[in-house]
Amino acid sequence: MRTKNRNQSKYRTLGLGLLLVASAALAQKPADWPQWGGHDPGRNMYSAATGLPDVVHPGKAPEKNDYSGAKNLKWAVRLGTQSYGNPTIANGRVFVGTNNDEPRDPQHKGDRSILMVFDEKNGDFLWQLVVPKLASGKVNDWESLGLLSSPTVQGNRVYVTTTRCEIMCLDVEGLANGNDGPYQDEAQYVVGPGKPKATLGPKDADIIWVFDMMDELGVFPHNGSNSSLLIVDDLVFGCTSNGQDWTHSNVPSPLAPSLVAVNKITGKLAGEDVEKIGTRLFHGQWSSPSAGKVGDRTLVFFGGGDGICYAFDAKPRKDGEDYLLELVWKFDCNPPEYKMKDGKPIKYPDADGPSEINATPVFYKNRVYVAIGQDPEHGEGVGRLVCIDATKSGDLTQSGLIWDYKGIHRSISTVSIDPKTGLLFVADFSGLLHCLDAETGKLHWTHDVKAHVWGSTMLADGKVYLGDEDGDLLIMAADKEKKIISEVNLGAPIYSTPVVANGVLYVATQTHLFAFERQNNVASRTE
Repeated sequence: MRTKNRNQSKYRTLGLGLLLVASAALAQKPADWPQWGGHDPGRNMYSAATGLPDVVHPGKAPEKNDYSGAKNLKWAVRLGTQSYGNPTIANGRVFVGTNNDEPRDPQHKGDRSILMVFDEKNGDFLWQLVVPKLASGKVNDWESLGLLSSPTVQGNRVYVTTTRCEIMCLDVEGLANGNDGPYQDEAQYVVGPGKPKATLGPKDADIIWVFDMMDELGVFPHNGSNSSLLIVDDLVFGCTSNGQDWTHSNVPSPLAPSLVAVNKITGKLAGEDVEKIGTRLFHGQWSSPSAGKVGDRTLVFFGGGDGICYAFDAKPRKDGEDYLLELVWKFDCNPPEYKMKDGKPIKYPDADGPSEINATPVFYKNRVYVAIGQDPEHGEGVGRLVCIDATKSGDLTQSGLIWDYKGIHRSISTVSIDPKTGLLFVADFSGLLHCLDAETGKLHWTHDVKAHVWGSTMLADGKVYLGDEDGDLLIMAADKEKKIISEVNLGAPIYSTPVVANGVLYVATQTHLFAFERQNNVASRTE
């Protein structure tokens, strides 16, 4: 069901000069974390930050807003009750997705997806984007999940994928500096089509443009849309989350694109893949794209819902009236033994069978690293981490493999690589943290956190930070020898990835966002 109504012409007429001025108005700091993967379009979960805390503690009872006894806590704020998206930090603001179970605005009660924005200095609430749920229900927009996308900030604009399967551009300052851009119907958007409009104020989002992937592309998102968007030059790349319907046996839109590019200024479609990934889908698609320079061109890497890692030229090719993302290479990450047993196909989602790619492919030194995995609801199973030669072209399933590691289980986690030591860290859904040599794939050690892991490792200051489903934050030495530095429970499950910006460690649990900074005193502000 299509529920989004809008005036299409508005998104085609945005003044370029106005946006360029706005983009230049706020310059990012080098130590910001402005997108999933920081400043690195290759999405390596690594930061060069130093002086980060070895030990943290959230306080006596964060669930009761009691932070007494906290260690190295700069500030903490309440989110909703389900928070999966990873924080991004830029231009003095912290952006994080959550749900609406702790409403900030009495106008908006009940199930909504929320993008919250806080002051980086002290955690003050600045503004929020309220996203109504799709009328089609949880098959497209799962109940209570909240906003899943990690926002991407560039200049005075923030780009995010909403749970309504939209790519959206927002003003970093919200409505506090007026209603900019051609989109002027925020009061209707935040309540949903056909409902009485909301009363807006400075703590509401300022929408610049919206690209509705269900309306424009005919995609059918499965359970949720989550892509963390990637900006390459003037294009915003994102996954459409096209997938199966409620029967888990039928893909309603098999020929719809899986990866698209839209113009960051206008929101107009600028490119789409034509690889017919939808005809091979196992279940859904929840990977985010990455990019890297290979030779004289930039490639965009994408993990498909068919278990294949793709590389596309970042410059769309004009084909008649269309602009297509041209395939450069592909690599099937599922080995033959995950597909067939005793001459018979292994049926998905069998624990011994094939998986899609939910992790983000990481580009590093002309190689792509990515693990296969499935929807966490499917449980544990066999996995595979591959290292692919990104300099070749064509079908690289045989010729492009540099090394693989089958000691990993199903994983939805993105790898972290230390450029100083060449060590690679990755977690799997079963709860094992793996340390390998990025060059050779040699295993150095594993560590069992004894809980499922949904998020990814964060590597910074010679440390590996990892959260788990039990709510434990693990800090280990980023070394060939296994060494636990500290471990603490933050009071609620951690499904997101810790990130680092401007000397501060940010960890989002299901219910709170914590900002930890090395210091001797307790929190300077909490709510």
